[in-house]
Amino acid sequence: MSSFLSGRTVLVTGATSGIGYETARRLAECGATVLLHGRTPAEARAAVDRLIATADVDAEMLRPCAADFAHLDEVERLANRITAGYPHLDVLVNNAAVAAPERHTVTPDGNELSFQVNFLAHYLLTNLLEPVLTTDPGGRVVNVSSSMHRTGSIMWNDPNRTRRYSRLAAYAQSQLALTVFAADPRVTAVSVNPGVCETALMPLYGHEGATPSEGAAHVVRLCDPAVEIVNGAYYDRSERMEPASGATEERTVKRLNKLADVLIGHSA
Repeated sequence: MSSFLSGRTVLVTGATSGIGYETARRLAECGATVLLHGRTPAEARAAVDRLIATADVDAEMLRPCAADFAHLDEVERLANRITAGYPHLDVLVNNAAVAAPERHTVTPDGNELSFQVNFLAHYLLTNLLEPVLTTDPGGRVVNVSSSMHRTGSIMWNDPNRTRRYSRLAAYAQSQLALTVFAADPRVTAVSVNPGVCETALMPLYGHEGATPSEGAAHVVRLCDPAVEIVNGAYYDRSERMEPASGATEERTVKRLNKLADVLIGHSA
């Protein structure tokens, strides 16, 4: 078992299945203390138990945590619990995602479901965890994005797409926002497209893909402190590439932050 992440603490959102689960497994096998986030305490606990039973991991290094990202107050409580229990967080992997539903669906907070779960919840969580996210070399945020961000556009005047809704357009918008957010200068962050994998999101892409473990390998590589990163960089699997045109422009980043602050209710 490799131990290149020994002594490091990593939070993985959406860690109960798919790429998130395999990312958590690989990180734990590399010696990291892994906080596995799930939508409910039962789901997070079940994922931890499954890892203990099937992987070469130290049970003491796995910690379940829970929040339903469709409820921003749960995201705030999760952040409060983590900052209270872990004064030093080395890596945050923003991975949790849902496919946009066929019908326009709004969360209790008033936001389109995929935009909130895939982007706004991660925006809020990252900002709230900023005090404990290490500024040491190797500390970073890894946003698990998608090649579909290239087809997306942020509807600045109607981000919740109340006037014109398409599930593919809504999902692509959420992935574009997550990619833009990686260029936020407040934290050191990158975004990565792990490739099309056989997960619950695959119907959005096609009929076949790589295994979740193969996708997770690209995420875990970017968690390695020995891998130097440039803030805002976008990786297509293991290759650094230019993201969608304008995605890392300072003007776009500022505009997105302003919009997100309004939608999460933290506007000045």
